[in-house]
Amino acid sequence: MYTYEYPRPALSVDCVIFGLNDDELKVLLIERAHDPYAGYWAFPGGFVDMDETTEEAAKRELQEETGIQNMYMEQLYTFSDVNRDPRGRVVSVAYYALVKLSDFTNQVHASSDAKRAEWFQVNHLPPLAFDHAKIFEVAFNRLKGKVRYQPIGFELLPEKFTLSQLQKLYELILDKELDKRNFRKKILSMGLLVELPERQKGVSHRAAKLYKFDKIKYKELEAKGFSFEL
Repeated sequence: MYTYEYPRPALSVDCVIFGLNDDELKVLLIERAHDPYAGYWAFPGGFVDMDETTEEAAKRELQEETGIQNMYMEQLYTFSDVNRDPRGRVVSVAYYALVKLSDFTNQVHASSDAKRAEWFQVNHLPPLAFDHAKIFEVAFNRLKGKVRYQPIGFELLPEKFTLSQLQKLYELILDKELDKRNFRKKILSMGLLVELPERQKGVSHRAAKLYKFDKIKYKELEAKGFSFEL
């Protein structure tokens, strides 16, 4: 068996999961049960086993610590600051995902080495363990940038939504107020929304029209060079 003559860093993964709930954009955190940083909140994650890829490790750790499984995630960034983990030299590959929070609220439960798993508003996060505040900043900035040129925001909405819900989503992510008339004109001009023959139910105000995102049409337009940009 070959033996390396130089020290090797440990490899870990961290998962940043964004979810939308009514008028709040949230992120999933776990409360650590063990040192280092016992009692602190952190992103779900852990060390990569010798027989798995980083993506496989991310999905396994997410399931072990929160109960969530079968989720599509994209690789975000590699964090390799020398002193990021007090246990030693640890390099972390971070992943992020966007989910409809209502689809996962009942599935989230702490297990493994996590005391609790909860959703927190992105603007009201508790102190985070390790360098997870930096990881969150990178993930949130990636979300802000990508939502402008890819229709990933629809992953956070229910299948049927109003234009007001759609605008509110973009305002939450971009952290700024958008002009209602210009936003609707821009999004409708793309031809990617299907107007449904139904309206909101159970609301105190005038029920708004419902729409859905046409994924098939978007793929067809994208293949022809269409650029989604808000």
